[in-house]
Amino acid sequence: MANMNLSLEERNLTPDQVTALDRRRQWGLVLQIISGQCAFFAILLTVWAGQDLTYSPGWHRPMAIYMTLAAIAAVATGMYGTYLRRGRPEF
Repeated sequence: MANMNLSLEERNLTPDQVTALDRRRQWGLVLQIISGQCAFFAILLTVWAGQDLTYSPGWHRPMAIYMTLAAIAAVATGMYGTYLRRGRPEF
């Protein structure tokens, strides 16, 4: 008998499909962890980015660019990691 706590598409999976589902969810968690690390570094870089935007002459503002890239990486990996972890957890 199928486990009624699971969603409809996950009730009657083969062992290979369960393995693939677990692997997908593990990759989702890894991407969410990477997202948190990128967000942490983006927050740290705001100090130097503010200084860079205030005092750098011309259009050369590398710290602001690094902060923007870290923030974009945090959002992108967080969204994709959350997408991969969709469904109900094992426990």
